[in-house]
Amino acid sequence: MAKRILNMTAEEMTHATKSELIEAIAGSEGRVLASETIGITIPLLTDVTNAEFAASMGADLILLNMFDVQEPKIMVLPEVEKEETVREVKRLTGRMVGINLEPVEEGYASDNKETLWEMSAGRYATVENAIQAQKMGVDLIVLTGNPAIISSLKAISEAVGEKIMLAAGKMHASGIIGEGGENIITKEDIRQFAEAGADIILLPAPGTVPGITTEYVRKLISYAHSLKKLTITSIGTSQEGADTDTIKRIALECKMAGTDIHHIGDSGYVGMALPENIMAYGTVIRGIRHQYHRMAQSIRR
Repeated sequence: MAKRILNMTAEEMTHATKSELIEAIAGSEGRVLASETIGITIPLLTDVTNAEFAASMGADLILLNMFDVQEPKIMVLPEVEKEETVREVKRLTGRMVGINLEPVEEGYASDNKETLWEMSAGRYATVENAIQAQKMGVDLIVLTGNPAIISSLKAISEAVGEKIMLAAGKMHASGIIGEGGENIITKEDIRQFAEAGADIILLPAPGTVPGITTEYVRKLISYAHSLKKLTITSIGTSQEGADTDTIKRIALECKMAGTDIHHIGDSGYVGMALPENIMAYGTVIRGIRHQYHRMAQSIRR
């Protein structure tokens, strides 16, 4: 049996194969924490990347949001060749690294033109970008939110599915009428994602979206597990900036629902969750011993 993520060193975690990581996540029994960060905004600590900050608070997996695989930019990251950007994040943090790729139609993406959030070519969920991500050392690609997700997922799975973990699902309704509550994601959606090549099913965390209860998420997670898929519950509603008591409750509800990976979003302010919330979340799902172990273990091991 492979080591659990809980016990992996930085060297083991950053060089593991896809199958080793999946087994290690499953073996951790709901005690893996993913923290989403943004690299194109000024870091919370000014001269330390948000990825490093989140890792220091106990995150096991750093999910890079708004990361362009063709023109990668992470503020205050030491200067490296473009293709080495992700490996440099892994070197500095000792953590698994994932990215979001977005299956967004041009009409939707145009809403953010001429802003910091404008879509760029290297953020689209294309086979070309997925292959580039795999070459850069990315461990996980997350696809979420758009009706085009199935076709994008299938094409990417056929191209890199044997080498990189793929997650698919929805964390909120994106303001679309008729897709709120239990319509955000259903068993049928999960079946389609699984058949299209997803290794991990992404779901909204209980309490983060109107109408999404612990019991509903528990049923969806049980179904995903019956299909031999892992799950990740997500805080994608800026509640990563809520008070610590709220974060603790969400964490425990996700644990009761049975998820394998816990995701905390990137908008405490802008760029990452409040650091105290990352630590609080980790402490709830695995206890202070494992939390301090992840925080304290040297990345040189």
